[in-house]
Amino acid sequence: MEPVADWREHLAEERTLLAWLRTSLGLAGLGFVLDRAGILLRAMHVPAATIAEEAPHVHGVWLVALSLLVNVLAISRHLATLRAMRRAGLTTATPQGPVLLLAVLLTVFSAALTITLIPAARAATPQRTAAMDIGEGIIRKASPRSVPETLDRLEGILKAKGVQVFARIDHSGEAAKVGLTMPPTQVLVFGNPKAGTPVMLAAPTSAIDLPLKALAWKDSAGQVWLGYTDPRYFARRYGLSEQQVAPLGVIADLVDATVK
Repeated sequence: MEPVADWREHLAEERTLLAWLRTSLGLAGLGFVLDRAGILLRAMHVPAATIAEEAPHVHGVWLVALSLLVNVLAISRHLATLRAMRRAGLTTATPQGPVLLLAVLLTVFSAALTITLIPAARAATPQRTAAMDIGEGIIRKASPRSVPETLDRLEGILKAKGVQVFARIDHSGEAAKVGLTMPPTQVLVFGNPKAGTPVMLAAPTSAIDLPLKALAWKDSAGQVWLGYTDPRYFARRYGLSEQQVAPLGVIADLVDATVK
């Protein structure tokens, strides 16, 4: 007995296609939300240690790309199934234009979204790596001088401005005393009680990071850097306002003058 063509078979296949398209749209939507969540977390200055090993937007890109793959496979499967059904005499219908148009539009949408998000993911990865290399909240400036000369210059500027220098720690020198080697690394500890005391009164535990410190070090490429803690990061760490930590902002001008 010859099979009888039945529109119900064709409509069932269309429902299957639409179900896959719905899945694809859900994946794309979830991927977009994850991408925006990554931007939101960075805008909120959430510490890197509390975020997943890979940034949320990277996972978002993968989900959007997966939605694109689902679209392509769903369309291919739909067309192949209809051809098989026509050969078997189960349907005489051809693919419906509106359904295929919807599938193509969703595919184009997923492709465009993937292309849009991939550059952002690539750009964010090196930034995150660089931040991890130098430490969160650290600002560094390249110095044209050696490590000792850099801190000598900074110390001279501080004394000229009446800022007290409390200590100078030669980490590489201390390492050499115990038979270890490390690139030149020195820290200068300095401050002004008039600037630091109000901060410590507002947040007593901030005393662990005060007085101010400047770190000079030579990297593996031979470049000397002068780094310090960003006052804005200091404010976030201790729940202070920018006005409260404003007196600490002078360190940026001091470092800029040092590396000129």
